[in-house]
Amino acid sequence: MVMAQITVNGESHEVQAGLTLTQLLEALALNPKKVAVERNLEIAPRSLYDTIHIEAGDRLEIVHFVGGG
Repeated sequence: MVMAQITVNGESHEVQAGLTLTQLLEALALNPKKVAVERNLEIAPRSLYDTIHIEAGDRLEIVHFVGGG
């Protein structure tokens, strides 16, 4: 298994290379429908999470949506 070093919200993570963005979010226990992801300074369209593959050196910012009132 080839591993890739990435940064998520400023923290270094080692993950399996080739994961899709959906798989990464699930591995991080995040619901892909309830987050927005910026990958290497570009917003990742939610409709493409299953086709975007994580690569070594990727920098991700993940924002959670929080409901309330």
